[in-house]
Amino acid sequence: MATSKGGRPAVVVTAVASTTALATDAESTWSQLQAGKSGIGSIAEFLPGDVELPVRIGGRVTEDFDAELSRVEVRRLSYMQKMALVLSRRLWAAAGDPEVETRRLLVSISHAFGSTRDLWTGYEEFKSRGLRAISPLAVQMHMPNAPAAAVGLDRQAKAGVIAPTVGDASGASAIAEAWRLITLGEADVAICGAVESKIEPLPIVVFNNMGMLATDNDDPEGACRPFDQNRTGMVFGEGGALLLVESEEHAAARGATPLARLMGVGTTSDAYDLLQPDPSGEQEAAAISHAVTLAGLAPTDIDHVNANAAGTKVGDLTEARALRQVFGHHQPAVTAPKAALGHAMGAAGAIEAVLTVQTVRDGVVAPTRNLQTLDPEIDLDVVTGEARPGDYRYAVSNTLGFGGNNVALVFGKY
Repeated sequence: MATSKGGRPAVVVTAVASTTALATDAESTWSQLQAGKSGIGSIAEFLPGDVELPVRIGGRVTEDFDAELSRVEVRRLSYMQKMALVLSRRLWAAAGDPEVETRRLLVSISHAFGSTRDLWTGYEEFKSRGLRAISPLAVQMHMPNAPAAAVGLDRQAKAGVIAPTVGDASGASAIAEAWRLITLGEADVAICGAVESKIEPLPIVVFNNMGMLATDNDDPEGACRPFDQNRTGMVFGEGGALLLVESEEHAAARGATPLARLMGVGTTSDAYDLLQPDPSGEQEAAAISHAVTLAGLAPTDIDHVNANAAGTKVGDLTEARALRQVFGHHQPAVTAPKAALGHAMGAAGAIEAVLTVQTVRDGVVAPTRNLQTLDPEIDLDVVTGEARPGDYRYAVSNTLGFGGNNVALVFGKY
């Protein structure tokens, strides 16, 4: 099955686009991350003033997508549709505005949450103003496949418009599905990734009540501490990211220069708990191992891991166990960008896939912020302090999601 040895089409990444708490484009996010900057700050002024929320920090996207859309699009699209549409147009421009046969073009864009605030305010409007308060566009604006549908229509994609929704792993799953459909010959080109809604009060309350959020409101930049023995939880972030992936043959025919190879994917589920990962890490390890095998590689070939690590007690330790099961005494350089970006939920895996592409492209691993004392139970080579240059030929982007979903992507230097 490996594309490098099994006769299936090789897949390459030819463009990326993102917006994050650090910057409004992929390259600026990458440079800021390498420099050890943080996008986490106080978000109190953007939250409702009538409720004292326990957590008032996060990583916000600062740009306004309306400026790049028509008046009709601004009126008819939801926030996540706007983000997806703007990012897809930037992606297409970064790829050189390619001429692509629409029957061979796939869109695979997902999210995890959607806007809980829109649903809440919509219900309140319905109660106070009646039927006419509800827009006839409400379904197409907020259905789970709304961002994908908006991009698919804009690009006239006819090879499929899908939205794999598997919690926090949705973005990585969307990329994995794009890889599968290209290697199966059902598409030549795919726009894939994820977007996510703004940080909203209801998720803050829910995740805080689950004990999963860092509550260091007085120290936003230092709140999220992946792999640290004193980690206290995750911090929400905002953002989205899309990749243009295509068969290597198609990219070569149009004269594109790939940024990296997308070589293999792995997807498993823990079948353990709706919220907690299986502490053994066995199925997480299985997803990584499968992705490495499909890439035609051995675990010792992997030079870098972009970790899911969100700063939670159980999650970070489970991931460390999984990585040790896969790599044994081999020590790939590990980074955990959520310390600087926050956790963008369904979009996190897509954002981190872009960062992994940039790592193998440029030969440098960005540092993990806020790691002062490595948890003694975590035996990993975590990059801290300064960015670490090196010959990173093959890398894993590892993503986990509620429900016990595990998705691993293997990227290679082109």
